[in-house]
Amino acid sequence: MLRRLLIVLTALATWISCSTGATETPPDPRPNILLIVADDLGYADLGVFGSDIRTPNIDALARQGLRFSQFHTAPMCAPTRAMLLSGNNNHVAGMGEQQPSLPMKGVMPGYEGHLSDRVAPLPRVLQQAGYHTYMAGKWHLGTEAENSPKQAGFERSFGVVDGAASHFDGRGFENRPNIYRQDGELTEWPEGAYATELYTDRLIGYIEANRGDGRPFFAFAAYTSPHWPLQVPEDELDRYAGAYDAGYDALRETNFANLKDAGIVSPHASLPPRNEEITPWADLSEEQKRVEAREMELYAAMVENLDGHIGRLVAYLKVQDIYDSTLIVFMSDNGAAGEDFYNSGPFVDYIRERYDNSYENMGRPDSFVSYDDPWAEAGSAPFRMIKTYLTQGGIVAPMIMSGPGVAARSEIRRDYVTLMDIAPTFIEMAGAKYPDDGSVEPMRGTSLLPYLRGDAKSVHPQDEVTVLFHRNQALVRQGKWKLTAIETPFDERHFGLYDLEADPGETTDLSEAHPEKRAELIEIWRAERMALGIVLPQDL
Repeated sequence: MLRRLLIVLTALATWISCSTGATETPPDPRPNILLIVADDLGYADLGVFGSDIRTPNIDALARQGLRFSQFHTAPMCAPTRAMLLSGNNNHVAGMGEQQPSLPMKGVMPGYEGHLSDRVAPLPRVLQQAGYHTYMAGKWHLGTEAENSPKQAGFERSFGVVDGAASHFDGRGFENRPNIYRQDGELTEWPEGAYATELYTDRLIGYIEANRGDGRPFFAFAAYTSPHWPLQVPEDELDRYAGAYDAGYDALRETNFANLKDAGIVSPHASLPPRNEEITPWADLSEEQKRVEAREMELYAAMVENLDGHIGRLVAYLKVQDIYDSTLIVFMSDNGAAGEDFYNSGPFVDYIRERYDNSYENMGRPDSFVSYDDPWAEAGSAPFRMIKTYLTQGGIVAPMIMSGPGVAARSEIRRDYVTLMDIAPTFIEMAGAKYPDDGSVEPMRGTSLLPYLRGDAKSVHPQDEVTVLFHRNQALVRQGKWKLTAIETPFDERHFGLYDLEADPGETTDLSEAHPEKRAELIEIWRAERMALGIVLPQDL
């Protein structure tokens, strides 16, 4: 009788405990971290940066935190991701070059084509500190299983390991199938899925599966939108019909004015001269204008679609009462992109055999549309050039931070920040520890946490140096001074000197006016080049 009573009482106690949630592990006080990366989003393409493109959900994040107007990336997707997930220079992290044709790729240190063993990947560091780690979207840091997101420390992951793909069926743009991995293993694209929606669903599913176990999470939403091909669901194709009939030259001027009105760009700034290689809008035929305007309409629709799915992700966090405990960082991975592989480049024949870019079909699953240099120049309006260049137009991108640790609300910050600063910030917020036993190189980034909390007035000292080299272009940044060489083949004689405080558009080379500063920065370049393992073409 006593035994039966004990069994009943035990069962009753268990039922009461479960019904009251008492069996749930007490929550870890450390914040969740959500990193959202848009692919090839232009500097001027968010509502809170002055754009006419509708991005209400991203705008709402900005009103809850900080907008950064001087956030610096790498000039292309893969080196940006390597620097972002390592807190280090792209050469130290193994992605000295994105292009696979280089003879040193996979042979020389710095050109492995995947995260090197000289860095400790951010997800692995956070995982070892007790975080759940999730990723959905674009990897672009190695196609082999040993270089997959799982090996870098992601507990759950799904996405494309290549640089780009169709958003509807996972097809690629060259004569081999795109590679998709789920938790490290090869997988297929789900039939009928749209990339931005699918990646959002996967991340929500990963978070939900472990919600309530007491452990915080790091979630990496590595979206492929609005990267080409420009494709959107059928009911969104005409969201911006007629919005860009005035053309790319007018949009560039409008974007610049709107950036000023939004407080992103100084009211005293000047718009750099337009790229003379771009045909003026007025010189296009009516049919050319019609097609060009459609390209921009589709791009804008993709950005609004992306914003909607980010809204779904944020809404989930709010419904589950974990929004207030989640640091959210939104960023683009580089400047606006001008590539047009349908009309130029090595994949033209392959793409044209498989895709239909007739006007009526533009934006649909079997089209392969890009918006090319003219619209990209409009998206990088305050700056010179676009993606792939080490000028400001290629490496300054929008970034927004909100949530735990971010003290200010709805403010714009103009301090120099780089994507190498993201990993050390997350690591400090997580109470994690980056290896300091000599097994890997120290991070080159600086934690933003004191700055975000209001305990520091700047992130970097004025004499701190940043050096980048990619695709035969080089830059040296120290305070307001920037040394840039973008002509190919690379030659130190091509270095131009710019004062970015007075001339953010890099229009006036001050080499003759300040020869001592130019010489000083060239010496820094030479020393850093050796320290980073940068290989020049003449070295081969």
